[in-house]
Amino acid sequence: MNLISGFGLRTSTLESHSSPPIRLEGLFVYDDKTVQRFIELRSLGRTYQQLETELNVSKTTLITWSRKYQFQIQNLKAIELEALADKWLGAVSVRVNTLGDQLQKVETELASRDLKDLSTARLYSLALRLRRQIEQSAGPVRFTSPVAEIPGDEYHDQVQDWNG
Repeated sequence: MNLISGFGLRTSTLESHSSPPIRLEGLFVYDDKTVQRFIELRSLGRTYQQLETELNVSKTTLITWSRKYQFQIQNLKAIELEALADKWLGAVSVRVNTLGDQLQKVETELASRDLKDLSTARLYSLALRLRRQIEQSAGPVRFTSPVAEIPGDEYHDQVQDWNG
């Protein structure tokens, strides 16, 4: 199971073939299940060629959907990446706390050292590296939203994303 399941989707349980499109007034109309499957697969990095074959949907329609659902696709990608980082690196709060503890020990040792000591330079270097690791680990999770969906009292020109 991947993280898409948090959105009520589970890649292992979704059907691999979508329902055939319905033709209305010369246009193809696809069911919500096909569109949701597209969003999920696109967020997982599937190419248009793969999607065209698997969903039986034209590339033109896929590109249109890609623009229309860009925010949902991007948010699912962010969630998937966050879960992978958590799986392989542990929770962000745990990593930041561990690095912070190490940084505190290094800075305590630095405070007790004479600045003329050669190993002090190495401690400063370690402190700098730990600070950078903390900044990288605590970096922002970014979500996006269409400008039209931002409430009027929260809207600012060109605002499309926020840190979560």
